[in-house]
Amino acid sequence: MAEFGFHGYERSWKDKIFSMSFTYMLLIILLAIIGTVTLYSAANGDWQPWAIRHIMRFVTAFALMLGMAVINAKYYYKSAYAFYLLTFLLLVAVELTGHIGMGAQRWINLGIFKIQPSELMKIGIVLFLARYYSAMTVQGIKSIRGLIIPAIMTLAPVALIATEPDLGTALMVLLTASVMLFAVGVQWWKFAAVGAALAAMLPIGWNFLHEYQQNRVLTFLDPERDPLGTGYHIIQSKIAFGSGGLLGKGFLHGTQTHLNFLPEKHTDFIFTMFSEEFGLFGSLSVLLLNMLVLALGYVFAFRTRNYFARLTMVGLNTNYFLYVFINIAMVMGVLPVVGVPLPLISYGGTVMFSIMASFGIMLCMSVTYDNYEE
Repeated sequence: MAEFGFHGYERSWKDKIFSMSFTYMLLIILLAIIGTVTLYSAANGDWQPWAIRHIMRFVTAFALMLGMAVINAKYYYKSAYAFYLLTFLLLVAVELTGHIGMGAQRWINLGIFKIQPSELMKIGIVLFLARYYSAMTVQGIKSIRGLIIPAIMTLAPVALIATEPDLGTALMVLLTASVMLFAVGVQWWKFAAVGAALAAMLPIGWNFLHEYQQNRVLTFLDPERDPLGTGYHIIQSKIAFGSGGLLGKGFLHGTQTHLNFLPEKHTDFIFTMFSEEFGLFGSLSVLLLNMLVLALGYVFAFRTRNYFARLTMVGLNTNYFLYVFINIAMVMGVLPVVGVPLPLISYGGTVMFSIMASFGIMLCMSVTYDNYEE
């Protein structure tokens, strides 16, 4: 594979900014505006407590994105292993002294704010695998030995995240890593063998799930089994979706939301709330914006001539796709409820900053490697 390298000169930060895709940044801003408007409605027409904080977080995260976009890209390559190790140690710290909230131990309390290391690991695993495979030969990738280290370095954080418990994030890390392995050329039969082994272990794995996780799966299969308990969220979500119709009930007029039938309207089920107020056309507009962000991300990835940059962008873009797909499929009842927010729209700090950081890395990769020399 190609080694990391440049022609030997540095582009100024101004050149990098003006070489970035302004369309990409505009799409990101539009999604954040939709989030702000929806959070304003969720608070019954009040900027407090969610909308104003969402704006402040986005502005700060946007500055972070630009800062990460103008960094010399070679530092991402050089720091890939160190960042992974730091994030892994943070996951261990969560297990030992993590902050408990909503029945889960997922955060580290730093006083002023709390961080969720599992979100950082979504970036850490991408950078690790991208660097690991960028210097490996095709023969090494196709060998069993070439899979041992990536498998260990993926499954270890996945296990830690799953025990927090945060099964949704654990699955996202695992799926992102799997897509990257497929992208580098790992044979399909190896995926089939692993899939068959996991399927055979499902009866055993079922016993290791927490009771609420088992209930989520059972509720997914039959929401009516407990309509006022575990099935309440998804039933109310479907009612809100259906009541929105083609054009929606209008801004600030969603009955399921404003009569407080819809739980978690500002976080996991925010897409349901938006769909009730703006209807099918509003929902499709959000889907279209996200599809454009994803399409541009993959264009960036396959346009670059540097293998590390390409793998990094494929991994980060796949992670973003999983956020969008899992959240929307979850609130529509296509997948079990796993607590995955909708990026840039749902209320939440760590997810906002991790997503914007990944956008910054992708923008950096998209403009730095035009002058790469193999």
